[in-house]
Amino acid sequence: MKECSKSISRRLSDSNFIRRYFVGNGLDIGGKPDPLMLYQEFFPLMTKVMTWDWENGDAQFLEGVENGSLDFVHSSHCLEHLENPEQGLLNWFRVVREGGYVVLTVPDEDLYEQGVFPSIFNKNHKWTFTIFKAKSWSDRSINLLDLVRKLGPEAELIRIEQLSSHYRFELPRYDQTLTPVGECGIEMVVRKRPKNEVNAGGRWQRPVIQPDREMRIHLNQYQNDLETIKKGNQNTLPFEDERPIEGNRK
Repeated sequence: MKECSKSISRRLSDSNFIRRYFVGNGLDIGGKPDPLMLYQEFFPLMTKVMTWDWENGDAQFLEGVENGSLDFVHSSHCLEHLENPEQGLLNWFRVVREGGYVVLTVPDEDLYEQGVFPSIFNKNHKWTFTIFKAKSWSDRSINLLDLVRKLGPEAELIRIEQLSSHYRFELPRYDQTLTPVGECGIEMVVRKRPKNEVNAGGRWQRPVIQPDREMRIHLNQYQNDLETIKKGNQNTLPFEDERPIEGNRK
């Protein structure tokens, strides 16, 4: 319940969501009744996010949404409801521009379904998900790493995490998403590589414009400090100094 809302405080503690992932114009797929737009003010670089739900069309196809027209796509617990999650993710990736992001959350099959499928907690779930298993107890299991590989060379997996920090492993079978803190999911962020980056074998294209003078001074000082440390320890083996600690040693 309220899975997007649960994620907000956690995401605000990671600057990547503020300055990289949720930037520009986005689409929140399957967002109702807990849409990302409720929290737009917390992500100041987010220009606009539209909620896509039943009345907009099938989330598996995103008909009418142009290729590369969005800066990011967000989806919280929608992929497991699609007839074909592979096709759905391909279309979500299709509508993101080069350099844009797909941010999605799905239930983890062990934290949520807990060894039973069809799900007894949500009968509308058509699939279960795991980060990776050689073999799953679920005959409807999807490895997310395999799903990302099928997106092709443009897909850069930025992060993938089992959301278990508030999971109570000592409890018997129970839908822990009913609690205010239990997420029981997997969060994944995929970046769409620009074509020149793909052609370079995934090598990032670094900026060539130099930062301003003050920034250069501080960054160069870090390098100078490193060189000073190296020169001062040329004849000293590391981790051999056993002298007593002296606060005023000169």
